[in-house]
Amino acid sequence: MNVNEDERPPRPSRKAQQSEATRAVLVAEGRRLFAARGYAGVGTEEIVRAAGVTRGALYHHFDGKEDLFRAVYEDVERELVEGVAAAATAADDPLEVLHAGVQAFLDACEDPAVQRIALIDAPSVLGWERWREIGLNYGFGLVHGALAAAMDAGVIERQPVRALAHLLLGALDEGALLVARADDDGRTRLEVGHALARHLDALRPPGSD
Repeated sequence: MNVNEDERPPRPSRKAQQSEATRAVLVAEGRRLFAARGYAGVGTEEIVRAAGVTRGALYHHFDGKEDLFRAVYEDVERELVEGVAAAATAADDPLEVLHAGVQAFLDACEDPAVQRIALIDAPSVLGWERWREIGLNYGFGLVHGALAAAMDAGVIERQPVRALAHLLLGALDEGALLVARADDDGRTRLEVGHALARHLDALRPPGSD
């Protein structure tokens, strides 16, 4: 079907494209630096120098370093959820989708960049409420949908899905924080993974084992 030229959405102006490119490079360089040395170890001068832009450009797009860090954290969360979703969709059984998603999330939390930005710095820099809010914005729909599908398929017991999704996300966040702060060659990662797997299996309907 041909689309009338007048019905096509207008292309972004060159100025708008340049502005978006500037924002993107600030987020990318901020992410690289925050991951390497942490929020407290990076100054705005270093960020703009690495991005090849002026301080004015930074403050045009962000209120300051904390606002840039928030955008970086959201970028990490978006990629994290996309990766978990991709890993989970490889499974066929709805309960196995949940198992695969949980393990993929814990694996991602072993990435030093994810640990530093999303699990160590974000709660303290943004505050627990804002950190939790952003995490829910990106992950809640995925968890809620997976649980609802598993209930519809009869592989986990029917129950209030919203409450269960919040509880599972809380357990995932706590497990991720344990993994991020552990220094035991992966032992904590395995323990957390096994514990969460048992919790998921316990959601099966009675007599389904």
